[in-house]
Amino acid sequence: MLEIVPSLRTMPTDDAPMDAHTEAVLAQIPFLRRFARALTGTATVGDTLVADVVEGALTTPPEDGDRIRATLLRAIVEARDPRTAADRPADGIVLHPLERALDGLPETERRVFLLVTLEALPIGEAAFVLGLPDAEVRAALAQARTLIGDRLGASILIVEDDAVIARDLAETVSGMGHRVCGVAATPEEAMEAAADDEPTLALIDLHLANGTNGKQTVSRLRGRHAHLPVIFVTAFAEELERDRGFALDPVIRKPFTRDQIETAITQAVFAPREAAA
Repeated sequence: MLEIVPSLRTMPTDDAPMDAHTEAVLAQIPFLRRFARALTGTATVGDTLVADVVEGALTTPPEDGDRIRATLLRAIVEARDPRTAADRPADGIVLHPLERALDGLPETERRVFLLVTLEALPIGEAAFVLGLPDAEVRAALAQARTLIGDRLGASILIVEDDAVIARDLAETVSGMGHRVCGVAATPEEAMEAAADDEPTLALIDLHLANGTNGKQTVSRLRGRHAHLPVIFVTAFAEELERDRGFALDPVIRKPFTRDQIETAITQAVFAPREAAA
């Protein structure tokens, strides 16, 4: 994580342990990277922006230490002018459908969407970050969701053996403007659905029909689609926490809310991808 801020002269040494403020700032780096990458359109530019903001925060602590993440996000926004044409993805770069939709949004709507949906900030916190009235943020969010819903073409696979839960997930996915490419209850059904329509993302339960499980499903799917993002939706999250092979995949615990599903899908798209950095 700290490799993105090699220029920090204020980093503690082995003989000087971190104080509470330094720990609080450094703990925000993964979230700042995700937001900055989405804001700027590239991992390299985003990480440089984060490095500058983090170094400044360590040198001169923010006045409002109780809202450290929002304060650091505000510093990123204030340090970043609206994107120029040079910031936009180069020709030939394949973008996720949600990234393409976001790329075409007006700047205010794009920033509001990223803060509320990607970073899961309340409206009031997003308004603080952007320096806008709450009402303007709400209006921009509604406009962003409408525009994105019109442009999205993501394909999401749902692997869930409970018909009621599968329907709830499908309704949430469709409500975001995504397309459900298939609903499966077993690894075999999941493979068939993925073969017919390659998914952008998979939402997968851990315990499935006929004694099968989500880990088997993910292993088989990634044998064909190596970089398929996966979100586990399960009441047995502790089983994944004990398995190092799946410890990095995001987990939503049942019972879940629509907001949790929407946020997890957006975060899966914009999580920093080291290979692309």
